[in-house]
This record gives sequence, C-alpha cells and structure tokens, in this order.
Amino acid sequence: MSIWSVRCLCQKFCRQAHILASRRIIQPVHRLPQLINGISRPAHNSLYQMVKKRTLEARSKLQANKYPNQNACMKVAQSVEFVPDMDDDVGAVTTASNMQSPPINFTAASAVIQEPQFRVGYADTRPSSTAQEVLKSSQCEKPPALAVDKSDDICKDPCEEFHRLRRETTIARGGGGDACGGGGEDDDKKKAEEKLKQLKLRCILGALAALVAGGLFAWLWSRQNKDGAGDGESPEDALKRAKISGFITTPSSSDKLPAHVPYLIVGGGTAAFSAFRAIKSNDAKAKVLMISNEFRKPYMRPPLSKELWYTPNPNEDPIKDYRFKQWTGSERSLYFEPEEFFVDPEKLDESVNGGIAVAQGFAVKKVDAENRIVTLSDGYQITYDTCLIATGCSPKNLPMFRDAPPSVQEKIMVYRTPDDFDRLRRYALQKRSITIVGNGFVGSELACSLAHYSKENNGGKVYQVFQESGNMSKVLPNYLSEWTTQKMKAQGVCVITDASIRTATRDESQLKLELNNGMSLLTDIVVVCVGCSPNTSMAGASKLEVDRSLGGFVVNAELEARRNLFVAGDASCFYDPLLGRRRVEHHDHSVVSGRLAGENMTGAKKPYTHQSMFWSDLGPEIGYEGIGLVDSSLPTVGVFAIPSNNDKRADSHTEVRADANADEQLKTATGPEMSCDPSEEPNYGKGVIFYLQNEKIVGILLWNLFNRIGLARTIINQNKSYDDLNEVAKLFEIHA
Repeated sequence: MSIWSVRCLCQKFCRQAHILASRRIIQPVHRLPQLINGISRPAHNSLYQMVKKRTLEARSKLQANKYPNQNACMKVAQSVEFVPDMDDDVGAVTTASNMQSPPINFTAASAVIQEPQFRVGYADTRPSSTAQEVLKSSQCEKPPALAVDKSDDICKDPCEEFHRLRRETTIARGGGGDACGGGGEDDDKKKAEEKLKQLKLRCILGALAALVAGGLFAWLWSRQNKDGAGDGESPEDALKRAKISGFITTPSSSDKLPAHVPYLIVGGGTAAFSAFRAIKSNDAKAKVLMISNEFRKPYMRPPLSKELWYTPNPNEDPIKDYRFKQWTGSERSLYFEPEEFFVDPEKLDESVNGGIAVAQGFAVKKVDAENRIVTLSDGYQITYDTCLIATGCSPKNLPMFRDAPPSVQEKIMVYRTPDDFDRLRRYALQKRSITIVGNGFVGSELACSLAHYSKENNGGKVYQVFQESGNMSKVLPNYLSEWTTQKMKAQGVCVITDASIRTATRDESQLKLELNNGMSLLTDIVVVCVGCSPNTSMAGASKLEVDRSLGGFVVNAELEARRNLFVAGDASCFYDPLLGRRRVEHHDHSVVSGRLAGENMTGAKKPYTHQSMFWSDLGPEIGYEGIGLVDSSLPTVGVFAIPSNNDKRADSHTEVRADANADEQLKTATGPEMSCDPSEEPNYGKGVIFYLQNEKIVGILLWNLFNRIGLARTIINQNKSYDDLNEVAKLFEIHA
C-alpha cells in the first residue's frame, strides 16, 4: 500500500469519527400505553399540541441566537419529524394511521392537524452550512394547519439574529446588499473577482520570474561563450579545457596506463622534461612515461613572475599558448613542446619510435626501489627499469593564513602555476589592490611586474610587506639591498619594511591586515611568497632518506638515491665536492641536474659537478646573475663602475665582511681616479660582488652584467684565494 493510500484512508476514518462525534444519541422513545378503545382523550391531545408548539418555537429562537449560521428556520408540516431532546417529558405519539379510531377534530382550531410522525434513532444534524443554504432556508413557510393567528405564528422571524449578524459582517467587509436578499450573490461575485485578480497577479509574477531566469541564463551563456567554451568551440578545445581545469585526467583512468615502462619519471616540471631529452638523446627509441599531478604539459616557471607581465597582449584563454618575449627580442612559448609532441599514454606500448607520454592528474604515493614498483594514489602499480623522482617544490603559506576562516582564505593565494598567473592578472585588470608578502626572488620580481602592469593598465595599488630591512636581503649585501628597495619604491611599489602581519580580518570586500608596527593595511588580495618546501611526502613509505636541515631526498654525486632510482631538481639534496651538501631551487639547476640524471639513467654514471646559476630582473634598472654559494651572511667584496661628473667610469672597490654573530662593517677604498662626495647618493650601475668563505671565492654576483657567467664559473672552480679582488673584477670588463 502506498503512502498516499494510507493518508487517504486515515482522512476517511477521521471524517467518519468526526461525524459520529457531532451527533447526539437519542434514547428510545417511551411509547404511551395503548389507548382505550383506540381513541385518545381530546383534552390530553390538545395540551400536548400546545406544549409541542411552545417548545418548538422556543427551541427555534434559541437555535437561531446560539448558531446564527445554522439553518434556524424549520419547516413544520405533516411530513416533518419532531425529535424531542433527551430531557423532554413529553412522550412520542403514534401517527393517526397507526390508531384504530379515526383522527379527532379540535374545536379550538379551524384546521385539522394530523399527529406528526416520530422516529427513533440519531438526530439529523449538520455540522456546518454554507451561506447560500442558510439564506435559502431563511425564506420561511407558514404551515397552514398551525397559522391560526399572527401572534401564534411559529416562523414569526427566527432568522432575525442571523440577519443582523450577516449585515454587520457584510458592512465590516465593505460589502452591501440585504442579508436575506441578493447580498450572497454579490459576495460570490466579489470573491470571484478577487480570485481573478490574484490569478492575474500570479501570472505577472511568474512572467517576471521567467524573464529574470532567462536573463541570468543568457548572461551565463554569453560569459561561457566569451571564455571560448561556447558553441563555436571545437571538441578538441573543449577536451583540452576540461583537462586543464582538472575535471578529467589523462588518461581517464589509471588502468589505461602501461603496466611496465623502461623509463619512468615521477613529476612533470623542468627537471623531468630535461631528463627525457637526455634519455632520448642516448636512446632514440626510448619509451618514457611521466606521471604528473598537474593538468598541464611541462612548462618553465621563471616567466610567470617576469616576462609574461611585460608582454603587451598575452593570450587571455588558458587553453591557448602562453607566449612572451625574451630579452633577446625573440618570442617563445611557456611550454617546452607543443601538444602534438607527446604520445598518448594508452598508445605508448604501441609506439615503434618510442616517445614521452604524460599521465596528467595522477600522484605517486610509494616507490619500491628494491622491486622497482611505483604505486599510485589509487593503488595502481607500474613496474620500471629505471626511475627518476623530480617532484619539485610546493609554495609555503603562513600559519596565520592557513588556519584563517574560509572568508579570509578566499583572499589569500600563493604563486606557482599558470593558473595563479591568470587569477592574479584578473585581479590586476579589475584594479584591485594587491599585497605581496615576502622579499625573495618571486616576491620582489612579482611586486615589480605588478607595479608595471598596474601602471600600464591604470590598475590598483601594489604593496610589499616583509620583516627584513630591504629586498633580496638573503642574497644581496645590506647596502645593495636597501638601494634596491629605493629603486622599487620609485617604480610604484609601496614597500613596507621591518613589518610582519599580526592579524587578518575580512569585511564585505577587503582584508584588513594589522602589522606589528602599528599600521593597518586594507587590501583586496594577498599573495604569499615566502619560499618553497620540497615535495618529499613519499619518502616515508618509500624508505628514502631526507636531509633534516636542508630538506630534499639525499642523493650521492651521481644523483642516485637507490640503485636505478635517481632524484633531480628542487627535491634533490646533492653533494657538491666544492661547496659541500646543497639543495638549490633555481631553473638552471633543474635543467642541468635533470639532464645529468637522464644520462645516468641510460648508464652514463657521471658525477654532478656543475655550479648552477640564477638570474633575476627587478625593473628596467636592475638585473643580475649569480652563481655558486650566494649568501648575504658571507663576507662580500663589491666592485662597481660609478659614473662621474664627466661621464667617465671609475672603479669603486667596496668590501663588506660579516661574521655570523656580528653586524656587517663597511669599508670603502677608492682608487686614484675616484673622487667621491659623501653627500652624493650612491648609484650602483654595474659591478661584481664576490662572496668569500675561508678567503676563497665561493660565489659571484654580476650586477647589471650579462653573458659573463662562464667566466664566473671558472673562477669558482679554481677554488683559490686572491690578494687583489680589484684585479679579478677587471676580468669582467665592468667599464665596457
């Protein structure tokens, strides 16, 4: 039985119970004893008729006063049944047809009255009546047998109280008409008109709702078409958009991946793709499977904070190519290779000439180096001959932002991928105020790039907040870091030094940052750029060693963590024979270490002796390249070419030495051609900074000097001390 049937049955039972409860049970009628000789006494019969008439009249008036909406007018005729109350003392009389003698005529009445018939059972009552029925029943009929005179008329006006209440109700509602006349029809007409008005109002509201819904749908549809996902989009573009958005993986299921591959690479960044190129160079038909947790093909990261912001018209559609101009003027793509270069993972086994297939959207949770098995996060296992781990780094976030309420976290972002670039560019185009937290490579470069982009597009304000006294303080000496900060302020960046964020609260549209120096900063978005941490989550399950101080997988000089298991890129902690154990987070290190790991995967067995370099651009006036161990905590010696009044260049040899537990001391020695006014503001145009350890050069920073990194690498590899670093600086031709 359905729920609806049970409900209907219950309603029916309740209705019957209500009907039975509203009726009065009448006791059995006490019949009069059998009349003698079948004839009743005339005096008794006359007295009974009088009592019956008075009782009926009194009951009718009482019923009309007590229940004005009930049918108070009762028709009295020969066929009308009279049912006495339970407390009546008058007994029921049998009809004349049941008597043996003929009916008796009354002398006091001109009409002959037959005795009414009485029944035994339930009282015939109705719980309610409509107004129409009440009005119809109010038209009383005078039974001719009882209407002897006007004073004795039983239907004199039993509905008088009902008429009065009806008229008061009609007047209170603003209606008119007679209560017993045509007022009921007028009320019905008015009710019908009100229902019609309500129906029209509902139709109008429904039409308005449909218009609003249609407009919203049209707006969403037009926005979708604007993004390139409309009817004009090809199925290939739609599939690519779905893959980039993370809706589907490539392939759709891990079961479609090869069960065994000769070369397996975990990670999809710069080091991973560089390793593939090296493998392909040594094994022309190599089949390489790359497993990446991202939904894009391998791409380079440095342009995300540099060149892409200076491109006049970058592509707005993320499924298109990100193209930018290099410093040489040539244009290239952010991706290493186009989409057609890669092989479908499902067809890798069938590829005769080999190739590289990228499984996008999958993560590895364990590497069994002994059995050469890689286990994905969904449990699927892939066996390999040689494997490379190049998982890279993940951007850090501050604990106060990571543990903040969701409303605050909506305004917080990190910067690492092209998706972050697209999001931040939208904020900049919307003229939002943006706050950069951090003074490292990404934070300083992004602050300069955003300031330039906002200036070109009339955008919002750009803030930079950090705890140190100047930009790039972990790389540059103090004097150069503070000078760089002033240059960044001149470019339009509001730099707030020696400050940290204490609290972050959210109102309807902005974030309010409370700083430890007492300042309050209102901003629309906060970009956290405080460094990266290596992705080593699989180390525990894979039984791989992680360096406690530097982080990253510990590898030997050949970048091998276990037999036939290599690690390259930002996630590797390698041994440098010249500078000791290191972990480097630079693009050049990822390229070179990935290439060396790929060669060793094919059996080269080469040690890693390369001194990786890095570069950075902070606006049009600042650009530098570094190599080796570049750390501001080390003693430094800087040699700069400063323009003089006659536009000639002179050498300025600035030596900065710092102990680990002491403040930096600045000593300036000027050559014979140098004339320096202490009141003049320093201008560091071009120069070389040497980083010393045990009186030996371990790092070199080329300030606004380019294409000389090979010479700097040679000097570091010599690993010797120099008596006059000014003579070494001449090798870089800083005056040219």
